Amino acid sequence: MDTGIGKSEPRALEQISVDSDTRDVLAHATRAKASKFDDMFIVDIDSHHNERISWNEIIEYIEDPVVLDIAREYQKNSGSGSGYGLNVDTGMRYQDVGGRIPHQTARRESVDDKSLPRDTVLARRAYEAMGIDYTVMFPTPMLFLGLHPQVEMEVALGRAYNRWLCEHILATDDRLKAMLFLPFNDPKASLQMVKDFAGEKGVIGFMVTSTRYRQVHHNDYMPLYAELEARGLPLGFHASSNWGDRSMSQLNRFIGMHAISFVMCNIIHMTNWVLNGLPERFPKLDVVWIESGLAWLPFLMQRLDSEYLMRSSECPLLKRLPGDYMREMYYSCQPMERTYPKALECTFEMINAETQLMYSSDWPHWDFDTPDAIYNLPFLTDQARRNILGLNAKRVFKL
Repeated sequence: MDTGIGKSEPRALEQISVDSDTRDVLAHATRAKASKFDDMFIVDIDSHHNERISWNEIIEYIEDPVVLDIAREYQKNSGSGSGYGLNVDTGMRYQDVGGRIPHQTARRESVDDKSLPRDTVLARRAYEAMGIDYTVMFPTPMLFLGLHPQVEMEVALGRAYNRWLCEHILATDDRLKAMLFLPFNDPKASLQMVKDFAGEKGVIGFMVTSTRYRQVHHNDYMPLYAELEARGLPLGFHASSNWGDRSMSQLNRFIGMHAISFVMCNIIHMTNWVLNGLPERFPKLDVVWIESGLAWLPFLMQRLDSEYLMRSSECPLLKRLPGDYMREMYYSCQPMERTYPKALECTFEMINAETQLMYSSDWPHWDFDTPDAIYNLPFLTDQARRNILGLNAKRVFKL
């Protein structure tokens, strides 16, 4: 029975393809686990699955009978595999570099055992190979759902996905966790999502997909933030790309759009979050910024601090420098910019990484990081490594 758990003898890979076994791709990580990580508690706070592969299952959780009927007909007749209701960013088509980095896109990895969902088996293969104790799962195409022109579609699909994930995936493995999708374009529906799903097995928080045009400080969201704070559940902002954005469309290469777009969305949300005093209004709400890397943080801290010292009257709710609030928030490490080691060390110091940074792999995406990315940093103490690799997440998510 191939449940994804247990030893698998790594085989030499001439190339990685859509058929490659996760355990073979991560063979080096498995060897590192045996030599370094056996006594470490490791949490991966950002790992992905491709929900589009399971879209025929997910649409069955749509609660509106009319939308459900349309979705079934679309899935039956389209043959495109795009997934009813999904609006996928143009940049997604460029990530595999013309098929040279294909493992993440249309994974055809063999899973013979049918006693568990395919996504559970694949997730197990990854977390076992990398020596990870808990994995937090996020969707992939749905990261762009915040740009859907129909708000009601974001609500319907987001709710269907959350139900499917809770009942079909999280219920099958105690080591799989999730920050559930919030249909953020509808504040009332987002609040209801928290009330309906908080307390479900494996749910450790809720997530806003950052690629959207909504002001996070709008008063309509205050009941949502208050509910999360009262329940002790973290709020995550997960970045993604948006090549269709007016500014990003000036960039003619995927590499440029990917480098800037993943950061810009969270820069905007962070700026609004801090300058409008949300850390003062909700001091016990833990906020996590996911998959924007780290290099943007020193820039934004310094930029906002400098402006604030000259125009503090525009931010009447703030009692400290903007950077002081940012140092109390939480961040995923991925993708970590490592080309200037001294700058990276300074970044870790500026964000209080020892207590505020959390390891993330972003597996199976093309720029994923194994735990070695943190473990091998020469400027970290042993305790800092342990905190970032797992103990910070254990505290934040109450694992």
